[in-house]
Amino acid sequence: MSTETVRTEARPRVSLGWLASNEVGLVLVTAAFVAFFWNATPGFSSPFNIYALTRVLAIDAMIGFSMMVVLVTGGLNLAAGAIGVSAAMLGGWAMQVAGLPIPIAAVIAILAGALLGGANGVATVLMRVHSFVVTLATMSLFFGAMIVMTKADAFNALPASFVSLAKLRSFGSVSGLVYFTLFIGVLLWWLFHHTILGRQILTAGANPQAARLSGVPVERTIIVCHALSGALAALAGLMLSARNGAAIPSMAGQLGMDWLLPAFLAPVLGGTLLTGGTISVAGTFLGATLVTVLSNGLLQLRVGEFWVQAFLGIILLLAVGLDRLRAHLIEKRRIR
Repeated sequence: MSTETVRTEARPRVSLGWLASNEVGLVLVTAAFVAFFWNATPGFSSPFNIYALTRVLAIDAMIGFSMMVVLVTGGLNLAAGAIGVSAAMLGGWAMQVAGLPIPIAAVIAILAGALLGGANGVATVLMRVHSFVVTLATMSLFFGAMIVMTKADAFNALPASFVSLAKLRSFGSVSGLVYFTLFIGVLLWWLFHHTILGRQILTAGANPQAARLSGVPVERTIIVCHALSGALAALAGLMLSARNGAAIPSMAGQLGMDWLLPAFLAPVLGGTLLTGGTISVAGTFLGATLVTVLSNGLLQLRVGEFWVQAFLGIILLLAVGLDRLRAHLIEKRRIR
């Protein structure tokens, strides 16, 4: 065998498997829709529309993160919208009525969101029922309690410095909120891939019985994930309050229902399995990007709001089908 042949065989093979990844697919599909809307309607490419689109994207991605951290355990958080609005209303009260500094008011709101989310986790563990049932009940409980305590009044005199945070932009048309959401995404990626707690959560989500035998505190990880989900929902609520210039009880729809579709679409499209154990922070952000581009582009084409929602519902059904296919393929790989 010649020296040249040995050198050739010693060279490491470059893997191109990443080209078939879910994230790359989302980038290509999103780019195709951007190109289509860019040419189909002049309003899509305007600086104002790009600014509005990126502001919506930042909040929708944060909502997706809130659901993602519960889905990884095989659970659900239907109360994300109710928690986010309740925490944002508390933050609004702290800023407008109590006169607390913005950072302190924000911390209070985030802690309140984590507390409400943690309560969902505790109830799920103690009652030994699926979090779907628990969060379906607390969705009404949290929202109703917030309406009673605030008398459905909005806090519309928030500090100008708080409202101005949502008006920050870079490159002339990109909302500064996007960078904050990306920062939170990097922290979540680090949590799940470079900490013991993150690895325990992934293990508990993939196989709870095996995780228990390995000494993983499965119940504790469920509570932590729900608390983290509540904190992220509170962040989304604060961002929405800053964008609206007020903390409004109905800013996430009745019972927070308006958050449910983006909450599911972003992580499921991004590759987070409904059965738990697999997560993709980057995929969730890209999934939210695709949904935001589609919604914005269709509205620019003057498609009715009802048809936009119907179209997103169809996408969710397709995403669930892809989720089942991914779960099947992953299970086959584990068996091998």
